[in-house]
Amino acid sequence: MTILVTGAAGFIGFHACHRLLARGERVLGIDSLNSYYQVGLKQDRIADLQARHGDAFRFAQVDFADHEALASALAGTDISGIVHLGAQPGVRYSIENPRAYAQANLVGHLNMLEVARERPGVPMVYASSSSVYGANDTLPFRVEDRVDHPISLYAATKKADELISETYAHLYRIPLTGLRFFTVYGPWGRPDMAVWLFTDAILSGRPIKVFNGGDMRRDFTYIDDIVTGVVASLDNPPSDDGAEKAGGSRSPHRVYNIGNHRSEELGKLIDLVEAACGKPAIRDFQPMQPGDVKETYADISAIQRDLGFAPTTSIEVGIPRFVEWYRGYHTI
Repeated sequence: MTILVTGAAGFIGFHACHRLLARGERVLGIDSLNSYYQVGLKQDRIADLQARHGDAFRFAQVDFADHEALASALAGTDISGIVHLGAQPGVRYSIENPRAYAQANLVGHLNMLEVARERPGVPMVYASSSSVYGANDTLPFRVEDRVDHPISLYAATKKADELISETYAHLYRIPLTGLRFFTVYGPWGRPDMAVWLFTDAILSGRPIKVFNGGDMRRDFTYIDDIVTGVVASLDNPPSDDGAEKAGGSRSPHRVYNIGNHRSEELGKLIDLVEAACGKPAIRDFQPMQPGDVKETYADISAIQRDLGFAPTTSIEVGIPRFVEWYRGYHTI
């Protein structure tokens, strides 16, 4: 039996593959290796998985928005679980290139639900996002909150994924879990995210862009904690018992926030990156970006109650770990 992981060359997908493989699973990872950010980093992640796990990890370069190519890649594989983490990420890029989001996050998500439908009883965990909360100013964000007013196309596609998943769970009784990720960081992270951008700029002596004059807060969540929640969600799929699930569904579909449950000031994050780099930042204060939000903060009580999720890594611990990895990776 094999677990299918989409976005296997991505940040969270790579770490999810590693965790599953480390406990003895066989994993088929798929990824289109698109050029949203450096393809070389994605290829290095795949090479690392292959080097550490050998034949237990199989990789196929495929775009899951192409249903025929997807079916061909999965032919003959007995799938016991699906971890659907592949997507077109990024709030700001969705303003520049909206069609990429419709293709990957809408068509692609539908295709993955069809993969699950064709395999009755196989659970699927999928990536949503804290971006669905839009400009919600009631903190912390709760899965019970209304999320009808997204302020970026990226957020709208993620909300749409949740709605489509609810329909599939109702019609076909597929056990589905959607995870609203709050700002994830850590080794092998994404180059378009703040922690990477700040580290790269500080070590290179370049200014860092600090949006909204620095008046921003984020629920920064370390990658190991995130993957623990992903795997717990896969191992404990929702029951088809008619009971109300997290997020309100009575079908076998639930939605969880998954974060660190601490909203940290952006300035504090920059201070920690400076300390880990051993160099001061040159701060270039900028206005708020279109589609961005001032603060995120996760209420994780539902996933704590149902799955025992309890993040353990503070940014005081996680940021130095990232900077140490970053220095090592860039000496390869």
